[in-house]
Amino acid sequence: METEVPAILRARHTIAPERFTFHSSRMRMTHVTPEQLQSMDADSDRCAVELSDAHVDVLGYACLVAIMSMGLGYHRTSEERLHTRTVENGAPAPVVTSAGALVHGLHTLGAKKIALIAPYMRPLTKTVVDYLTHEGIEVLDYQALEIPNNLDVAAHDPATLPGLARALDHTDADAVVLSACVQMPSLGAIEEAEQLLGKPVVSAAVCTAHQMLRALDLPAVAPGAGHLLSGHYADTPVPGQAHVPG
Repeated sequence: METEVPAILRARHTIAPERFTFHSSRMRMTHVTPEQLQSMDADSDRCAVELSDAHVDVLGYACLVAIMSMGLGYHRTSEERLHTRTVENGAPAPVVTSAGALVHGLHTLGAKKIALIAPYMRPLTKTVVDYLTHEGIEVLDYQALEIPNNLDVAAHDPATLPGLARALDHTDADAVVLSACVQMPSLGAIEEAEQLLGKPVVSAAVCTAHQMLRALDLPAVAPGAGHLLSGHYADTPVPGQAHVPG
């Protein structure tokens, strides 16, 4: 989140007048396990309050699998609760979770069937698959890279991802998720993978940037980030009117 979302917004500077600042607050996690994910999510309220101290205009919750491991549909609960924390702190702001953004991004593309790559261990990757299935998105095939250490996830070479995606059974997929994790870098490989596969390719980070821009009521367009941010979906509705500032 701290690298790819700012990179997407900087690329947007070349085509649009808005300028952005980026602020972050951290929830601790070193190993991607259910126990550490649950502990991390419990810290999200503190982070929302800290960030709302800066009167930010939108908040993004970075960890996709932390949300999905808390139960089916939990992104809605999290977004509501964290938005409430900002209201209570006198600085109301919409909240976008990367989990909810991935769901929304795939629905925006009209993707009913997908293939995906995730860095998680196989049981957690299956959690992601089940979560998306519950949201009406069929996962035809997936690759779990089984990287347990969070820093190793961040160090994974994105240049390997298009080849991994091509090896998936993606023939009948409407779209491919190149990284179902905002920690695993993929931005530089999104457009290469789209050319290789001949279909839309997204990541959790790309979907998060798309939804954050829409939450700000800005056109969701940025060069170099694939079909979702190409301009075809610049003005799609924001899900959940409770999260729109007003």
